[in-house]
Amino acid sequence: MAQARITRNILLGIENLLLHKLRSFLTTLGVVFGVGSVVAMLSVGEGASKEALDQIRKIGSNNIIIRSMKSVEEESQSTTHSHMSIYGLTYDDEQRIRETFPDIRQVVPVKLVRKDAWLGERSMELRVVGTTPAWFNLIQREIIAGRVLLPNDMYNRTGVVVLTEFGARKLLATENTVGKTLRVGSEYFEIIGIVKSEQGLAGNIQMPDEEIDAYIPIEVAQERFGDITTRRTAGSFEREMVELHQMVLQVESMERVESTAAGIEAMLKRFHTKEDYKVSVPLALLRQAEATKRTFNIVLGSIACISLLVGGIGIMNIMLASVTERTREIGIRRAIGARRSQIISQFLIETVVLSTLGGLIGIGMGLLIPWLITIFAGMPTIVTLKSVLLSVGISLSIGVIFGLYPAVRAAQVDPIIALRHE
Repeated sequence: MAQARITRNILLGIENLLLHKLRSFLTTLGVVFGVGSVVAMLSVGEGASKEALDQIRKIGSNNIIIRSMKSVEEESQSTTHSHMSIYGLTYDDEQRIRETFPDIRQVVPVKLVRKDAWLGERSMELRVVGTTPAWFNLIQREIIAGRVLLPNDMYNRTGVVVLTEFGARKLLATENTVGKTLRVGSEYFEIIGIVKSEQGLAGNIQMPDEEIDAYIPIEVAQERFGDITTRRTAGSFEREMVELHQMVLQVESMERVESTAAGIEAMLKRFHTKEDYKVSVPLALLRQAEATKRTFNIVLGSIACISLLVGGIGIMNIMLASVTERTREIGIRRAIGARRSQIISQFLIETVVLSTLGGLIGIGMGLLIPWLITIFAGMPTIVTLKSVLLSVGISLSIGVIFGLYPAVRAAQVDPIIALRHE
């Protein structure tokens, strides 16, 4: 019985709305744009945040990255032609970190040198990365062909190299290139594998790897290229002596990452008279990015909710006008026995129908806009179930909240006065 009465009221509400099709449509537009903007703005924010968070996670939440860098004093002295810059991390730093911090699971030393490389007739500049097999455990990248460095390559000091996909393409290297010889500077290496690579910034942390990397055992890099590099510029040359350009450290537990990083920084400060290193903690950046994401979503959601609020006020305005127009109808219904609760439910149903219809159209628009943004602007967007449910909940709430006052006002109309209304 109750279900039949509700169904009858809904059908009656739809019938009353269809009497003024254009007015009903224009009333729903506020909710349509509000709901659409909520879904679209949250999906854009979610997509941008996920891209930034994924970049940071690729570095490793448990990792600490230490880089050699010129101090301010070294930068000012390097302008002289005869000066050799000596700075950065040392082999002693690596040993001290291994022995001092028990929470560190792995220490990966990295030696970098830029050299021209030739594969047949093709040549390009590569960033030669002297490292250990543990590099590929900490900085995980997909293996496209062959294999990566193994402990035997370290112990035997074999001249082997792993290329990145970008470098391999530039040198016209394919899966069939594995086993061929690559000349790097004046040295020769056997290509044993090809891996994918990442590049750019994750937040304000530089990725440990680049597109033009070529990985060789660190002992081989020390033997064949040494610690001193010479770079020729226009009319002059620069010489640098750096033992280790990077260290990537993996901590046992995520809870100990930031305290371990602080301890390492304090230790390095004791043994380095100049600040010629930089300690980066991806975990701290990850937490900051997550906090920024939450703030961003709140701001975007608040702006979109204002649109919904405007739509709700529009619904209230139209329903108040409808109450005035239908005063005589309300009086007749009250005169033949309709209770106030039935009048309230009738007008509430009409506002809920309006807001629900606007909400459903708005969700469709909210799904379309992110898709168009991804197609034409190339920006990643992610429509989450949470944003859709939030929009539906808000649109229904608007129908109830903004329809309640007109419904109560309609129920309070005096039947005698209403019957006299023209």
